[in-house]
Amino acid sequence: MNKLARTTLALGASGLLSLGAVAPAAATPHAATAGTAKISVFHGIPGMTVDVYANGKKMLSDLKPGSLTQPTDLPQGTYDIKVLRAGSAPGSSPLLQRSVDVTSGSNSTLVANLNPGGQPALNAFSNDVSAVPAGKARLTVRHVAAAPAVDVKVNGGTVFKDLKNPGQAQVDVPAGTINTSVVLTGTDKVVLGPSRYTVTAGSNTVVYAWGSANNRDLALKVQSLAH
Repeated sequence: MNKLARTTLALGASGLLSLGAVAPAAATPHAATAGTAKISVFHGIPGMTVDVYANGKKMLSDLKPGSLTQPTDLPQGTYDIKVLRAGSAPGSSPLLQRSVDVTSGSNSTLVANLNPGGQPALNAFSNDVSAVPAGKARLTVRHVAAAPAVDVKVNGGTVFKDLKNPGQAQVDVPAGTINTSVVLTGTDKVVLGPSRYTVTAGSNTVVYAWGSANNRDLALKVQSLAH
């Protein structure tokens, strides 16, 4: 993990990251009060505890790997986001830095994770909180791990194929208990799972695959989003 500790990924000058527009799922206009957005933060970089700053003000403190915050209202606008090692002075060189455009009415999750090469990255995913058919639940899988492409199996059948970092896929399934496993694309080699989840009718259960295959610390994190 020393390599990660020395890595600084400064992306602020390379463009604007739009919360609510990066991933293919669409957030609904009623997901947040007019003029605000619903924002969650997932810390998916193993081996370091971090603080998160927005426009120079500390937004989150001592966020440990695997931590996922509850959705919070954030006024629309452009924010300079910095991720620092916990306890660092605000002016210290950030591990991650990027400008993000928060869109009114969106529902998104900002994710600090490892890219396919094992370097820190900052991604935003739009959370689909639109209506789900009666008796169904939405299952979303997000690949944010330093690992090859994967297939995702649900109840023994493959529902997602060739999912790459940083990508996501979703499907509506019957509400209830499901069994999932993550395998290397085109093989039966299980890298995560099998795992059992109860998916509630009308909800969106988001499963994050995070960590590093090389470091053998791959893990799953679950986020439950209500309509």
